[in-house]
Amino acid sequence: MSATEIVVTGCKGRMGQAVIEAAATAGVRVAAAIDLGDSLDQALAGGATVIDFSAHGFTPVLLKACLHHGNRLVIGTTGHTDGELAQIREAASTLPLVFAPNFSVGVNVLFWLTAKATAILGPDFDLEVVEMHHRHKTDAPSGTARRLAEILAESSGLSYDRDCRHGRFGEPGARTRQEIGVHAIRGGDVVGDHTVIYANAGERVELTHKASSRLTFASGAVRAAVWLQGRAPGIYDMQDVLGLRA
Repeated sequence: MSATEIVVTGCKGRMGQAVIEAAATAGVRVAAAIDLGDSLDQALAGGATVIDFSAHGFTPVLLKACLHHGNRLVIGTTGHTDGELAQIREAASTLPLVFAPNFSVGVNVLFWLTAKATAILGPDFDLEVVEMHHRHKTDAPSGTARRLAEILAESSGLSYDRDCRHGRFGEPGARTRQEIGVHAIRGGDVVGDHTVIYANAGERVELTHKASSRLTFASGAVRAAVWLQGRAPGIYDMQDVLGLRA
């Protein structure tokens, strides 16, 4: 088997098609492309690295099959339940996998910049995250927006679970100093826009990434699949793939 062979699940979906296109551009062979009704075991039997952008509910089934056949795995789905996340962590004790909220190279630079900017600007700036996606997206906030809020929390001594405010309605009171606003907008065919806002009296800093094509995510996922070759079992993300890990 070539070191750059992949299996694409959810191949009939928009992201599955984008992954197949990105693989062709990168010179990576698609050993199998499958969707509902196709044989997962047959596709995985060759040991190629799997790229999955289907749905988070499929992750447990895919993990079980990958563990059986020994496949490396790139997980691009978001919105996992706590139980599904636990299964991913358990599988990573045996398999190397890349699990990231966003596979865009630009977004992962945004993650890195967000950590740096938060440390430099300090506690005087109010922290907000705004994201917009197409009308068909089912989870909110997006995995990318959640990760941005987590980075803000980690870099400022706050807690994602305790200190995030997901939208505001009615009379929530004045904004507190220990608060991260997270806001999700849905409409049209927007591939994915994310903005981190730092607001202080008299000035505002905004870090923004806008994706206009799914190929940016697909290309990153293919890059991650190639990078996984020879890696030890564990959970990696695109910060590892791009060498941005601090």
